[in-house]
Amino acid sequence: MSTSTFTYLTPGPSALYFTLESHLKTALKEQVPSISHRGNGFQKIFQEATQNLRDLFSLPDDYHVLFTGSANEIWERILENCVQKESFHLVNGAFSRKFFSFAQALGKNALHAAAAPGSCVDIEQLMIPESVEMIAFTHNETSTGAAQPLEDIYTIRKAFPEAIISVDIVSSAPYVDLDYRQVDSAYFSVQKCFGLPSGLGVWMVNSKCLEKAAKLQKNGHRIGTYHTLPKLVASAAKYQTPETPNMLGIYLLGKVAGDMLSKGLDQIRRETDYKAALLYHTLESHAHFKPFVSNASYRSKTVIVAETPIESSEIITQLRAKGLMLGSGYGEFKRHHFRVANFPTHSKETIEMLVDYLVDL
Repeated sequence: MSTSTFTYLTPGPSALYFTLESHLKTALKEQVPSISHRGNGFQKIFQEATQNLRDLFSLPDDYHVLFTGSANEIWERILENCVQKESFHLVNGAFSRKFFSFAQALGKNALHAAAAPGSCVDIEQLMIPESVEMIAFTHNETSTGAAQPLEDIYTIRKAFPEAIISVDIVSSAPYVDLDYRQVDSAYFSVQKCFGLPSGLGVWMVNSKCLEKAAKLQKNGHRIGTYHTLPKLVASAAKYQTPETPNMLGIYLLGKVAGDMLSKGLDQIRRETDYKAALLYHTLESHAHFKPFVSNASYRSKTVIVAETPIESSEIITQLRAKGLMLGSGYGEFKRHHFRVANFPTHSKETIEMLVDYLVDL
C-alpha cells in the first residue's frame, strides 16, 4: 500500500491538518518561501501568526510569542535565559527526562522527582527547595501518554510564586485549557496537534522570564547567542526573527491557527474528549489490550498509549494493511506498546473506524 493512502495516527509527525493542502498551494503560488525575511510581506505573516496564536491561547498581555527551530531548542533557551544555578524537573517519561538531562549538560544544579512509567509525579510528595529558580512540568508526556493534572501546576505556582513555572505542551496544545496567568513559559512544536510539517518551535513566554534573562545578562552570565530571549523579543516587536526563519512554517501555522479559531477551541476540545473516551473504553473492554496509564486522572486525551501482550509490531502491521498508521511504543516500551494520536485533524469517523478494527483484532 502506498504511503499516500495512509491516515497517520502516529504521535508526531502525524496527519497534516485537513486545511493545510489549500494553504500550502496558496503559499507556493505567492512564493512565500522566497520573500525577504526583512520585508513587509514576512512582517505581515509573522503578525498574523502571532496574533492568531495569542487569540487561540487567550494569552495575557505581557506574553511574547517567539519562534525557534524546535521544542528541543526551547529547552536550551529556557535554561540559558531563566536559570542561573538551579532548576527542578518533574519527570514522567522520556521527554521530561531529556529536558532534565539538558539542564545537567549545561552545568545547572538540576534536581528532579520521577514518577513510575505511565504515571505522574505526586506533588504532595515533592520536596522542592526554596532556592530553585525554575520548576519544569511536562503536561503531556508523549512517550507514555501520562498527563499531569493542571491543578497540580497551579498548586505549585501558589507554593512557589517567585520561581519560573515552565510547561511543555508539545503534544497537548491547543487542546489543553491552561491558565497562562499561572505559568511563565509554555512551548510546543507544530508537527503534533497543529498538523504541520516539523521544523518549527513556538515559545510563549512572559515578562518575568524576560526580566530574568536581562538580569543574568547584565550580571555577566552567558544566556546564549543569536537566540537569547532579549534578542528574540526585540525582533518579535518588529514582527521579525534574529535569523532567517522557517517562513513557510510560520505562514502555515498562522493559517491553521486561524482555521482553529474559526472552528472554535471549545468544539475542538469536545471532539477530542469524545474520541479519547471512545479509545479508552475500547482498550478497557478489550480482551487483550489495556491502557498503559492505569490512573484515569493521569490519562492524556491527545496521546493514547495501549499495552499489549504480543509484539506491538504485529498490531501495527495489521492496521497498516487497513490504511491506518499507528505509532510504536517509545524506547523501552517499543515492543509492547502502541500509541494513537488523537489530534484535531483526526476525525471522529477515523477514530471510530480504528476502534472497529481494534475490536476485531
